Amino acid sequence: MLSLLHIENIALIDRADISFGPGFNVLTGETGAGKSIIIDAIGAVLGERTSRDLIRTGEKSALVTALFQNLPNLPWFQENGVGPDENGELVISRKIQGDGKNLCRVGGVPCTVLQLKALGAQLIDIHGQHDGQQLLDETCHLGYLDSFGGLEEVREAYREEYDRLDHIRRQIASLQMDEAEKARRIDTLQFQIAELERANLQPGEEEELEERKGILRSADQLMDAVGSAYYAVFGTDSQSGAASLLAEAESALSRVAALSGELSQLSSAVSELRYTTEDVAERLRDVRESLDFSPQELDTVESRLDHLHRLKKKYGGSISEMLEYLARCQNELDQIEMADDSLAKLKQQRKEQLAKTRAQGEALSQKRRQAAETLKARIEEELRQLDMPKVRFEVAFSPKPGKLGLDETGMDEVSFLMSANVGETLKPIAKVASGGELSRIMLALKNVLAENDSIQTLIFDEVDTGVSGRAAAKVAEKMSRLSRTCQVLCVTHLAQIAAMADSHYSVHKEERGGRTYTQVEDLDRQGRKEELARLTGGSHLSQTILEGAEELLQEAEDYKAEMTAR
Repeated sequence: MLSLLHIENIALIDRADISFGPGFNVLTGETGAGKSIIIDAIGAVLGERTSRDLIRTGEKSALVTALFQNLPNLPWFQENGVGPDENGELVISRKIQGDGKNLCRVGGVPCTVLQLKALGAQLIDIHGQHDGQQLLDETCHLGYLDSFGGLEEVREAYREEYDRLDHIRRQIASLQMDEAEKARRIDTLQFQIAELERANLQPGEEEELEERKGILRSADQLMDAVGSAYYAVFGTDSQSGAASLLAEAESALSRVAALSGELSQLSSAVSELRYTTEDVAERLRDVRESLDFSPQELDTVESRLDHLHRLKKKYGGSISEMLEYLARCQNELDQIEMADDSLAKLKQQRKEQLAKTRAQGEALSQKRRQAAETLKARIEEELRQLDMPKVRFEVAFSPKPGKLGLDETGMDEVSFLMSANVGETLKPIAKVASGGELSRIMLALKNVLAENDSIQTLIFDEVDTGVSGRAAAKVAEKMSRLSRTCQVLCVTHLAQIAAMADSHYSVHKEERGGRTYTQVEDLDRQGRKEELARLTGGSHLSQTILEGAEELLQEAEDYKAEMTAR
């Protein structure tokens, strides 16, 4: 459960520490005092989207820290390797900076906002006023039913079959085209394949041609250099080269090599130089003889390079890319030419997969109908406890529209219907539910869904809109009963609900030094009586109103004592 919330520089809150207790926690205060700011702060530390506008005016950053106790072994802890300490406590913090950056930590370990949001979804369920609008949206009803029935695994099994069917459908669509389009595509592919095959592309060819072009453009300079080097090493008819001179040196030294060790070494070294030089001379001769340049070769090389350049503009940035494109064209042409055979096979696969998908969809639909009967009974029971004894609630099923009658969610269209009064026909909730009825239906739904949920803390942010009188008392009793199995936090304007709290916090504004500050006060019993009187009669607290507040408190205490005794 959430045991401590520390807030710094959030909107009108300069600094606040709120110690929440187990059971039913209530926050009350005038409109605009800052109650919803506290809920926003909790949302922020749970990874919900925030804005830098949330930072108090004049401050560079805001900080929210939450302490949780007695947490179960949540899946998030296993997935991320972070969890409560040896005392079962977990501290989560989020610092919101003026530049839009967020610094999030779980148990002292840095994490991303997305990781924080995933953890927050397993810790607290925040139900705000907008959730009532989700109840009116029939596209949300199927999700509510699946969540209540715990049908995630069955739905996932169906989704896997549907994804296989959809994959086959896309393959068929990619092969199906009208005859005119097919003929145009075949002509295009055949032209491109023929053009690339005529080019006789060879890997590495372009690099070799560029090198050859450089040689051809420097042919005269190259022949002069190689010739000069050859004559310098090998010699001419009129002049000895390096090889001949080294041979003379070797002959001279060989005659005196036996006289000393140094002369012997020099003789060997000169002999080795002679062999090396003769080898160089032979290689230079081979190179000189290979330098056979025709005037047309440069034109041929440049023409080939220009042709490759034009092809690259059409089919790829290199010869390897063009060869890959050629292979893709040949493969696509083969597929088109063999499309009839492929289509026949795929259509048979689609038929078989459609049967598997329908079978899985029917199994899912049957589970949903079973869950719907249980949900109907549970919602009606909850609503009877919320002073709606005549209400009828139904989960209506209709087939999915379309040729196949299914999509990624299954074969069912689901909508919640109700009749709030005797003799009235069942109609969509949006057409028959008043604001107060909608609040109670959502509360009933939340209560029922919480039975299958591991979340320990539920937050209700002003969900009592349109509720008053006896209905308000019933809502208060329901929230009190709900708080016996999980921690409940509620922002309310109703004295009947506030009176039922186990912990009551007053949120109010005050001005100091030309600035407005929101303060949160943990009320004792006398403070609670005065706050209930304010909720009932406004700022003028007469003795009669105070006595009425005392009576509300006493009735709530008697009710909780009776519940505890059961």
